Amino acid sequence: AMMISVALVLAMGCGKKGSSKPQGQAKAPSKPAVSDSKKEQPKPTPKKENPQPKPEPKTGVQKPGTVLWEFETGHQAGGPSIGNDGTVYVGSVDKKVYALDGQTGAKKWEFETGGMVISSPVIGPDNTVYVGSYDKKVYALNGKSGAKKWEFETGKPVASSPAIGADGIIHIGGWDGKVYALDAASGVKKWEFEIQNGLFSSPVVGFNNAVYAASVEVDGKNGVLCALDSKTGGKKWEHKAKKNVTKYAPTIGPAIGSDNVVYLGISLDTLGDKGKLIALDGETGTVKWEFDLTCFPSPPVIGADKNIYFGTLREDGLIYSVDGKSGLKIWEYKLQEDAIYGVAQVISSPAIGDDGVIYIAANTGFKGEVLALNGKSGAKKWALKIGAINGIVIGNDGTIYVGSLNKKVYAIKTDSKGPAKSPWPMRGQNAQHTGRVMKK
Repeated sequence: AMMISVALVLAMGCGKKGSSKPQGQAKAPSKPAVSDSKKEQPKPTPKKENPQPKPEPKTGVQKPGTVLWEFETGHQAGGPSIGNDGTVYVGSVDKKVYALDGQTGAKKWEFETGGMVISSPVIGPDNTVYVGSYDKKVYALNGKSGAKKWEFETGKPVASSPAIGADGIIHIGGWDGKVYALDAASGVKKWEFEIQNGLFSSPVVGFNNAVYAASVEVDGKNGVLCALDSKTGGKKWEHKAKKNVTKYAPTIGPAIGSDNVVYLGISLDTLGDKGKLIALDGETGTVKWEFDLTCFPSPPVIGADKNIYFGTLREDGLIYSVDGKSGLKIWEYKLQEDAIYGVAQVISSPAIGDDGVIYIAANTGFKGEVLALNGKSGAKKWALKIGAINGIVIGNDGTIYVGSLNKKVYAIKTDSKGPAKSPWPMRGQNAQHTGRVMKK
């Protein structure tokens, strides 16, 4: 019954057939033709020099929400990550990991695993790509060439993404209910910690060598968030949920504030019809506040204003801004439902721009749109309708990249100049998705 938990790629079903374009083809959006006739004309005589300056080639002013390029994989595309050199890395249900040129979408390389890849790649400081696969393995790949550096086999499929500690240790959870600590250079296991059967969330690394990992039993009865010592794997504390933790989103992880508060979404019943966003003291596990919801929340992010932003995965179709200190609601945004495809909901974490704009994906069945909301008011700035979205990441130039159920990866223009300077502005804290807090 493992297949019921492939949330990021199967939350809406198994995908509908995409276009018949060749696999692995990057497509640039159509642009107005630019005349190049000036290059063909003879130079004017020295007596009559043209006083007009030579015009620059027109590229047109691209509005925010414009698709800059798109790349088609062989199946549903997961959440992208961005390497230190601007390369975009993404996994797919077609069992492959792709490296794409961030400017053009051209494929640099692909690496095929033995199972589907819904784990978002994580990029190390030397541009090594760490990723999990349904073939039960964790891979380390050379970011430049795609060559395999090492692999580590777990007991069951790996849907979550790794987190890289400040000491370079790779922390990842598998469906065998274990958190593994692996040497980044060799893949050799340093320790393992068994939480319980069915570790669905991506671990994150906080202050004081703490690793946070959430799990829910396969039968959906019990959920727990554990804080572990990253050096030894020893348990510091645990927080038990009434029913489930992170049941419908196996690859998510908590967000951590600069004040060492851990923010996590939980489900309170097996159907995800009730949920909470909770704030826990990262050192002790003490609950600071709870925000009640009628359904399960998406993974949260933190703005420069210290507010928490998230959406809901099920039936109320809302996006929230909540005060990080008090847990009080600041604003909510109602998503537009689709009469044919059903209720609008949010699967992936938002991403926050340096101008405070919140970029978030609203999915209705296999349809979806990227929304840009004013972070202060929740007012919509623009929306782009594309296939249902599995993940959003924002680059240093403000370009956002999304992976979609319609087999495509998109690069989208925004007015932001980069990510927000905040404790946790996107999934995994940064565009490399290292899943580690910034230094205080």
